[in-house]
Amino acid sequence: MLEIEGLTRRFGAKTAVDAVSLSVPAGQMVGVIGRSGAGKSTMLRMLNRLTDPTEGRIVFDGTDVTALRGRALRDWRMRCAMVFQQFNLVQRLDVLTNVLVGRLNRRPMLSSLLRMFTAEERAMALAALDRFDLAETALQRADTLSGGQQQRVAIARALLQEPSIILADEPIASLDPRNSRIVMEALRGVNREGITVLVNLHDLATARDYCDRIVALNAGRLVFDGPPDDLTAIRIREIYGVSEEEFAAQAAEAVGATPRLAAAVA
Repeated sequence: MLEIEGLTRRFGAKTAVDAVSLSVPAGQMVGVIGRSGAGKSTMLRMLNRLTDPTEGRIVFDGTDVTALRGRALRDWRMRCAMVFQQFNLVQRLDVLTNVLVGRLNRRPMLSSLLRMFTAEERAMALAALDRFDLAETALQRADTLSGGQQQRVAIARALLQEPSIILADEPIASLDPRNSRIVMEALRGVNREGITVLVNLHDLATARDYCDRIVALNAGRLVFDGPPDDLTAIRIREIYGVSEEEFAAQAAEAVGATPRLAAAVA
């Protein structure tokens, strides 16, 4: 169980996340939605402790994550893996090594620095690539892959951390609809194996299709928490300040999309 209690983050006079409280049962897939600047990314970064809260607590299975320091904090970041919008791969390294980076925090310091991975770890990495149909790319440089392929490599890297939770921050924002589906299916597949997934999304249809639960932020505050079917037109207007159709049109305009793609974006 992940428990978020009054989580707040201020940057000077600006409150990015404002007293958010949530309880997330193990194995749930939660979509986090809201306008740009609503505080979605800041909240996920606080859960991973890449950003420290100004107030509030994060508790996981009875452990106060907000109090962790040193090795204990590094262990938490291993259990709570991050997948980023821009993939965060080392472009000049091959795909297999990028996936093996997920093991670094489990290795002694010297072997980590020298990237001395065991045969068992290499087999784990190849198996992770194979489940995402990427085994044949193992020896290619990461920068030779498409965006959708790179994001799947990033998910494979996260899996090698053997996490309890995966936090995905706008993982499909830079992808076309086809690759977006592939990446979301990959995350959903991971979730069905029992790993809790929290994913930030702009895409309302995607949130409805893949998530068990949706939470929405507006100006840093929690304004919706419920099943996808409860995300009504009235709720959408409260969250975004516009109707779903207007939101779709704005999203399409932002990416220079056609009206047909606009429907996919929304």
